[in-house]
Amino acid sequence: MSPRQITVLGECVADAFTEPAAARNELALRVLPGGGPANTAVALARLGTPARFLARLSGDVFGRLFRAHLEASGVDLSYAVEAAEPSTLAVAELDAQGQATFSFHAQATADWQWTSTELAGVDLTGTACVHTGSLALVKEPGAAVVEDFLAAAAPRATVSIDPNVRPLLVHPDVYRARLAHWCGLADVLRLSEDDLELLLPGTPPEQACDTWHAAGARLVVITRGADGALASLDGERVRVPAVSTSVADTVGAGDSFTAGLLHHLGARGLLGGRLTELRPDDVEEACRFGTRVAALTCSVAGPNPPWQSQLAHLATADGA
Repeated sequence: MSPRQITVLGECVADAFTEPAAARNELALRVLPGGGPANTAVALARLGTPARFLARLSGDVFGRLFRAHLEASGVDLSYAVEAAEPSTLAVAELDAQGQATFSFHAQATADWQWTSTELAGVDLTGTACVHTGSLALVKEPGAAVVEDFLAAAAPRATVSIDPNVRPLLVHPDVYRARLAHWCGLADVLRLSEDDLELLLPGTPPEQACDTWHAAGARLVVITRGADGALASLDGERVRVPAVSTSVADTVGAGDSFTAGLLHHLGARGLLGGRLTELRPDDVEEACRFGTRVAALTCSVAGPNPPWQSQLAHLATADGA
């Protein structure tokens, strides 16, 4: 079965990675197109899911980079807004394990300026799932507009949310204050172990899942890096191991996992409603696929998710 369209809403961010410079008093930066929602849209399109991205793309040098990258990956930008504001920039520093720490340059940038008019004309007739999250859900003035869009989409499509907490830019209290409301809108809540600790400090993952189920989310998936993923479908738990890989860095791994999860569910006709046909075995298969997509993303520098052909090569190599 060919997957139906997934519409992703959110930001593009220029991810600038520090590199060795020619002189001691210089800093060299390598800029790659990133941003959680953009990474997810790219990964979906490369996997073969028709992916449409609702974004506000600046006309500056970074915005042109974003547009070229998204289009080259096959992402539909027919509803993207040509924004007058500048692009968002994030400078990344990597530790020895490839984990990134970001500093953001995001004041009054294009990504957060959504208006109701810009989203009012979006046709979701062919959309099975709407995915969003990250800063677009918490940065004003656009955050409230994005929430209203999700509420309008929920009767017609599966809703997926990834909070992707960025405490240096938005205090976790802002996320905590809205999370129960998001769970009421979302069918799928995907977050990292780091997100969990920021949102519910000291809470065991199983207890957190039950809290978010009670608020309305049917499927909760917590990715745990090298420890794989925990998924909970209405309280039924599934655990899957991570796929072993040589790690260049972990940038975009969670976004790629989410894309793999949604792609796998969509390809099996399980998206498009309230997940009423979803079973734990389906969740386990989708999570296993997501870990493979994430592993390939970790094996290369920056947020560069794999193409479908690379997944087929990995499956052959693994004997899967």
